[in-house]
Amino acid sequence: MTHLPTRRSVLKYGAAFAASAALGCVSRGQRTPSSLQRNVVIMFDGFGPEYLAESKMPVLGQWKRDGLYKSVKGLMPSVTNVNNASICCGVWPEVHGITGNSYFDENRGVEDYMESAELLLAPTLFERAAKHGVKSALLSSKAKTVTFLLRGAEIVLTAEEPTPEWVRRLGPAPMIYSREINYWLLRAAIDILRNRPDIGCLYVHTTDYAMHMWPPEAPESKEHLERLDELFGQAMNAAPDAAFFLTADHGMNAKTRCYDLEKVCARRGVSLRKAFSAGRDRYVKHNRGCSGAAYVYLKSPQDAARVRAILSQLKGCERVLTREAAAHEYRLMASRIGDLVVCGDKDTLFGEMDTEQENFSSGLRSHGSEHEQDIPLLVYHANNTPSGDYFQHNLDLARSLYSA
Repeated sequence: MTHLPTRRSVLKYGAAFAASAALGCVSRGQRTPSSLQRNVVIMFDGFGPEYLAESKMPVLGQWKRDGLYKSVKGLMPSVTNVNNASICCGVWPEVHGITGNSYFDENRGVEDYMESAELLLAPTLFERAAKHGVKSALLSSKAKTVTFLLRGAEIVLTAEEPTPEWVRRLGPAPMIYSREINYWLLRAAIDILRNRPDIGCLYVHTTDYAMHMWPPEAPESKEHLERLDELFGQAMNAAPDAAFFLTADHGMNAKTRCYDLEKVCARRGVSLRKAFSAGRDRYVKHNRGCSGAAYVYLKSPQDAARVRAILSQLKGCERVLTREAAAHEYRLMASRIGDLVVCGDKDTLFGEMDTEQENFSSGLRSHGSEHEQDIPLLVYHANNTPSGDYFQHNLDLARSLYSA
C-alpha cells in the first residue's frame, strides 16, 4: 500500500537541504552533468497578461525581448491544481488525473481536497530529471503544492510551513495571506541557486493572494510584481548559466455573482447528490472557495435533462456540459469529474453559500472559467528551445525538458 506524504514528512525534505549546506557536503564546484543546463521553472500563480502589462518589470521585459514570449492558454477548469500538475508533468488532466482543487469520491460519497500524491498519475518533471541524473528542488508558497507534486524532488520546501533550518537561514516566513511570502520564497530559490549547484532543476510556485486581493492597476499589485521582478533578476545573477521558464496557471477577474447550485436545484424541486466549486481549496480568504467552474453529481441519471435545463436558465451560466462532453473538450479524466460540468461567464462563480445566490457589488476576484485561460509564457536563455509554434498551452512550458 502506498502511504500518502504527511505534512511532517514533507517538511523533512526541506530540512535535508539546510543540513547538507551547513555540513559543507556540497562544494560550489560540483555541477550537474556538463551536457545539461540548469533549468528554473516558475509557475507564477494568477499571473494574467494584464498584470504583466500594468507593472514595470524590466527583467521580464528582457526575457520577452531576448527570449521567447507567447500568449498561451491554460487548462480547464482554470484552477491551480489542474494547471500546476499539467505544467509539472507536461501532460493533460486526462493523463495525470488532477481535475480540480477538490474532487468527489463517488464510492465513499465524500468530497476532499485534491492534493494527495496518490491522485497524481503521471511522472513529474523531477522524476524525469532524475532519470537523467539531475537533482531537483520543488519550492512553493502553498503547502498543498508540495504534498502532491513532490515525487522525485531532492529538496521540497513550502514557505507556508518552512522547516526550522530554513527559518534560521532566511528568517521567519510571512503568513500565507500576504504578498511578502512570495518574496521569501524567491529568496529561498536564490539561496539554492547560489549554494546548491548540484540542483539542476528548480520549480518555483508562488501564491496568487495579491491577484485575488488587488486588480493589476492597484499600487499594492504593482509593488508585489515589481519586487518579484527584482528577485527574478537576482536569480539570474545567482545562476548566469541557467535557463528560465515562466508561465501561469490562470488569470483573474472580478466576479459579481455566485450561485450555490445545490440550493438552486433544491428550490426548483430537484435534489442533487453533490455540487461544488472546482476551485475549492484550503485558502478560503482568496475567494471563499468559489470559482467559475463547478462539478454536479446527480442522484439519478433521469435528472440530467431537468438539471441541465434549470442551470442553463441561470444568468451567467455559460455552459452546462455532460461528463462525456467535458472530458472530451477539456481533456479531463472522466472518472474524476461530475455528471455535469458547469462553466460561468466572466462575471459568475459557483460555490457553497448561505443563500442560492449572492451578488458582489465590488467584485470578488477569482478564476476557474474559460475567461481566465489567457496567460503569458516566457522562455529565456534556454539551450535547444523548441520553436514558438510548439508552445500553445502552459503545459508545453517544460514538456521538452528531460524528455529524451
